[in-house]
Formats: sequence, C-alpha cells, structure tokens
Amino acid sequence: MVKITDVKIDVINRKLPDVGLDSDLGRFSGNVSQGVLRIFTDQGIEGNCFIGEFRNGGDELYPLILKVLKPILIGKDPSERELIWSSLRILSSRKRMSMSAWAPVDVALWDLSGKIAEMPIYKMLGAQRHEIEPYATYLPRYTTPEGYIEEANEIMNDGFRAYKIHPGSLNTKDTIEMVDLVRNTVGDDFQLMFDPNCGYDYFKALNIGMALDDNGFYWYEDPVPYYEIDTISELTKRLKVPICMSDQSENQFFHAARSIRANSNRSYRGAADKLGITGLKKLCSLAEGFGLNCEIGTAGNPTLDMANLHVIFSVKNCTYFEWWQPLEAHQFGLTENIKRNSNGMVEATDKPGLGCDIDWDYINSNTIATLE
Repeated sequence: MVKITDVKIDVINRKLPDVGLDSDLGRFSGNVSQGVLRIFTDQGIEGNCFIGEFRNGGDELYPLILKVLKPILIGKDPSERELIWSSLRILSSRKRMSMSAWAPVDVALWDLSGKIAEMPIYKMLGAQRHEIEPYATYLPRYTTPEGYIEEANEIMNDGFRAYKIHPGSLNTKDTIEMVDLVRNTVGDDFQLMFDPNCGYDYFKALNIGMALDDNGFYWYEDPVPYYEIDTISELTKRLKVPICMSDQSENQFFHAARSIRANSNRSYRGAADKLGITGLKKLCSLAEGFGLNCEIGTAGNPTLDMANLHVIFSVKNCTYFEWWQPLEAHQFGLTENIKRNSNGMVEATDKPGLGCDIDWDYINSNTIATLE
C-alpha cells in the first residue's frame, strides 16, 4: 500500500498582467500569491494541485491545509478520499475548514491515485467521452450595450460557437437592448448564456429573463442570490430559459440537494475549486438522477480546470467547458496549458493523473516560501 509521508506548499508570487479590462468586480492586475500543493509518498510518487484562484489568491487556504488536513493525511493511502469528504462537516464546524481549502487536496489525491494506477483520472471515474466544446466568457467589462456587441464579435471571430455574457451593472433597459443586439449579431445558431452573478432582485431578473426567452438563451445563471430559493422557484415557473444555480454557495453539493428537493431550478452549477473531483462527480450524479444538467464553471487556476475536465469527460449531463478569458489571468505554471484543437474542441489527455506537466523551472524561480 502506498502511504503519504509529507505535505508541503510552494508559495509563488505571480504577477498578473494588466490586460486592460475594467469591470464592476474590479480591475485584476498586480501581484497574487498562489501555491503549489505537493503530497509526497513512500513510493516516490507525488500528487500536485495549484492552490487559490487569480482573484483572491491562496493565502487564507495554506494554514487550513497544513494545520488541519496535513495531520489527517500523513500515513494514509491516497485513495482514502471519501474518508475526508465524510469528515468535512465536522472539520468545518470545529476547525473552520473551508471547501476551497479542501478541494485542491482532494484533486492532488486524485492526481496521486491516477499516477499510481498509470491512468488519467477521467478513466478511473469512468470515461463517457473524449472531448468537450468550450464557451467563451469574460468578466463584465462594459457599461453600454454596444460594448457587448464588440465582445460578441471578438468571440465569434476567435472561432467559438457559444458565449456567456456577464452583464455587470447594466440597468434593465440597457440589458434588454444588449440581449437583443447580441442575438442579432451572432445569429440563431450561436449558443448564448447569461450570468449576472446573483446581482438582481426578482423583478429585474424576471424582466431580463423574458428577454432571454425571446432570444432563445440556453441558460440563465445566478440571476438572484443563491439562497433565495422561493424567488428562484418563481422564476423557474415563469420563464422558459433554465435557471442555472449556483457558483456562489460554499457547499455546492448540499445546496443543490436542497434546491432539488424544492424543485427550484432546472440546472445546477459546480466546480473543482470548491468540490474537488470527489464532490463534483457526486454533484453531477445527483443532478443526473433527476434528469438535470450540471454545468461546470471555471475553477480559477489551470490544475483545477484540468480537474473540471476530468469530471466532464466522465459524465454526460454537462454541455460545455467554461473558457475563461483573458487566459493570461489564470494560466500559469504548466509546460502546456489547456488548448482547443482544430475543431475548436478541448480534448482529453492520455497522461496519468491530472495529466498536467508542471513547469518546475517557472515554479522554482517564482517560489518565495515553502510551507510545511
């Protein structure tokens, strides 16, 4: 049996490029601290995952991983992932464990198990397919309808066939005008989604949702706060476009279970940055049991996005991979990042584990501390 012998975090100081995108969420530039999780074994095999996403970094996560999870991991077999999953509620209430701190540990354990078995993770989960279509999206960066026409044309010209709009702080009138203009720009065969990041009240969500219905949008993501289940249920009753919730709940699996019980929305949302691979696969299976999709969102760094892909390749109820732009914000530290093939699709890897080749020269040259 393979046993875990040590857990370390290489902390890197990464300079975000100023890509010139202003947003109602702020302008992302400057320095960010992100970590490289390293789980060592007595067989010399190492499991890895990057910690933190480009907007918030990983500083708050390192102590939880090393003080709470590391003592649990030492001496364990990397396959004992379910043991930690089933302990999360107690760890959360007694030791303030967060899903965002646990998730990269789970992904690194899957990476280890795949390397030990010499198999890619999606094949260990059960292969369903070997490629997925991406949709493109940006942070909200415009304050006029015309800006989103420019963005739609940019995305079409880059070869994408689907686009998710983040409308930011546009008012209702301008948003409805923008939705109409974007549909006229891209044509009827282009897939459109819409995500106001839980920023609307009921009436704004309803009025804009009716415009999405008129324009054949594929889903309506997080229109209102995720915990307003009655409001979401009413929107679901009155709109044709599926309400897709939610990136923002802390535990996306248990929130989805409550939402399914309330029959509040028609599509669910999750990502490896909070659910790891273990929880994300569970969420997809939960949704599948009720005939619903689980659309998997960006995870904020390249190894967690690879974890997303492994789950996507093992399920049938996720339609797209989220291609977050600009790529420079979140792609770093690998010798080869996720890419599209000549048909615009993202292909599965044949490499074991996550299939990520870490650029250790880059990591070593940017490491400012090693935490143990």
